[in-house]
Amino acid sequence: MSWRGAEKRVALVKGDGVGPEVIDAALAVLEAAGADLEYVPVEIGYGRWKRTGVAMAQEDLDLIKSCHCVLFGAITTPPDPDYRSVLLALRTGLDLYANIRPFSAGGIDFVIVRENTEGMYSGVEKLDEEEATTLRVITRRGSLRIAEKACQIASERGKLTIVHKSNVLKSDTLFLRICQETARRWDVPFEDMLVDAAGYNLVINPRRFDVIVTTNLFGDILSDVAAGVIGGLGLCPSANLGERYALFEPIHGSAPDIAGKGIANPVGAIRSAAMMLDWFGNAEKARLIEEAVEGTLSGGVVTPDLGGSSSTRAVSEAVAERLLL
Repeated sequence: MSWRGAEKRVALVKGDGVGPEVIDAALAVLEAAGADLEYVPVEIGYGRWKRTGVAMAQEDLDLIKSCHCVLFGAITTPPDPDYRSVLLALRTGLDLYANIRPFSAGGIDFVIVRENTEGMYSGVEKLDEEEATTLRVITRRGSLRIAEKACQIASERGKLTIVHKSNVLKSDTLFLRICQETARRWDVPFEDMLVDAAGYNLVINPRRFDVIVTTNLFGDILSDVAAGVIGGLGLCPSANLGERYALFEPIHGSAPDIAGKGIANPVGAIRSAAMMLDWFGNAEKARLIEEAVEGTLSGGVVTPDLGGSSSTRAVSEAVAERLLL
């Protein structure tokens, strides 16, 4: 689903570590692109937890729900075993069931469509001195929703690859069957692949993939493999989509070891902002930002993680300048 309307109200969550740096870079690019958005700052995450003892309160979630979507930097999870990840709480609280992660570079072009609210990240867990357990929840509703989204994308891009581990995990037999039935109904070409084989093929032959659909944990892990294949986590955006809300974020973490040094790669955040504009119905501005990013990267203006020496600000300024030409 995408959102259409005159008012575009965005909850702005800069977060922790490099989050504020990459989001400020994305905001500069959005301004250069002429995006007409109302930003609502929301402070949640580790910094908030250190200051108040609460990483995210109910009133924060209510404020976010008063907006149409979230532009999200990165958050460090508080070092408390009883504390659930703020990002996971947002995904379930806003019912952001579909995590869309595109990967494109050097002739490689595919999308990972990850179920985002259940699986191993269901939050049903128990921890004591003798045993730790996590319940892997796979439902018909969850599988059908993500299969529908994946087939919608595959109908425009090509083949669907259903990634699972049903030879070992019986819960995956339900996921696999529903994805197969949905692909037949959509009349999209499909195959299925065990997750270990998918990881192998992502490394040796990533061009074989168009759209991958998979469960929560597998999608999380395969996304990092895919990021390594195309050049690094700093390049990769994502959209978390639900029926009513959406959240856009780079797939990298808060990287506290480089926070404040001005060298974080802002490209993932900038591309996430472009995905947000596309969701708001402004595909042309989103396309122009992508072209400006590609021109900046091919021109050698890159941060140290990509072998360059440019700062976070220098990369965002270079992208913005291309938009203003």
